[in-house]
Amino acid sequence: MRIVFFGSPDYALPTLRSLLAHADIEVVAVVTQPARPRGRNGTPEPTPIGALAAEVGITTFTPERIRRDTTAMIAALRPDVGVLAASGHLLPTHMLEAFPHGVLNVHASLLPRHRGASPVAAAILDGDAEAGASIMVVVRELDAGPVVSRITTAIDPLDTAGTLTDRIAVLGAREMLEVLPGWVAGTRSAEPQDETQTSYAPKLAKPAGVIDWSRDATSIWRQVRAFEPWPLATTSYAGSTLTIHEAWPLDLTSSEPPGTVIASDQLLDATIHGDRRAVAAVVCGSGALALLNVQRAGKRALDIEEYARGDRGFVGARLGA
Repeated sequence: MRIVFFGSPDYALPTLRSLLAHADIEVVAVVTQPARPRGRNGTPEPTPIGALAAEVGITTFTPERIRRDTTAMIAALRPDVGVLAASGHLLPTHMLEAFPHGVLNVHASLLPRHRGASPVAAAILDGDAEAGASIMVVVRELDAGPVVSRITTAIDPLDTAGTLTDRIAVLGAREMLEVLPGWVAGTRSAEPQDETQTSYAPKLAKPAGVIDWSRDATSIWRQVRAFEPWPLATTSYAGSTLTIHEAWPLDLTSSEPPGTVIASDQLLDATIHGDRRAVAAVVCGSGALALLNVQRAGKRALDIEEYARGDRGFVGARLGA
């Protein structure tokens, strides 16, 4: 099989590596986002996929938008099928038509649930029991193409968007290799999505990470996990920003107003996942959120025990006020 791969972020790496390692597959080109300024010095750096393609010597295209000249160069390579994993490009009809067997996408959700830019975060935010990857045929409408295959994984209570995305990326890569031979040979088919079950996961933005302490503890806990490692769950504290990297919901009541930090003597014997004990928590509209790892603006992330020892005014403070 002659394949053109479309992808940009770390999520796409397992799929490209799997294709490169397969004896019966030739990756004839890669299409990825252009190099962007990164780091403190603003030096342009390639995407993770671009860096891997350069390392192994694959022809690479880095258009801002895919136009007919890029399509013509891709078509000249005589590809059989395209494979896409979070490329960040909209594939126009003329590009889709360049592939005799179309383009297959490793989408990080169980379609038709969570179409869109942030499906893994959406699955955690919504309290889904499981997530996964769907191998779907790319069409012009957003994530609406027929589905060839799905693979699932349970969402662990300790999963963040980061850990869950990494796991789905590996599972999706494995499923793509399973699907491709039959798809190209015509022995695998795709089924239309059930449009009545559709939900959308819009692109995340930093303001969405600001915590509203009047909400229930379980919802805020999901927010912390869904926005880790980006855009992060944050709250205001003493004139600066406090980022909450890890937390756990507690089923308890307090007479303090939402946003108030309470200490271990007010938490009684509240425990979190495993045998860790809650040392400090924030009162929520319902329940409380045990803080496990936090970070002040401009400082390093700390376990709550260490942080509280260094900030004697933390307990009793009002967050988000």
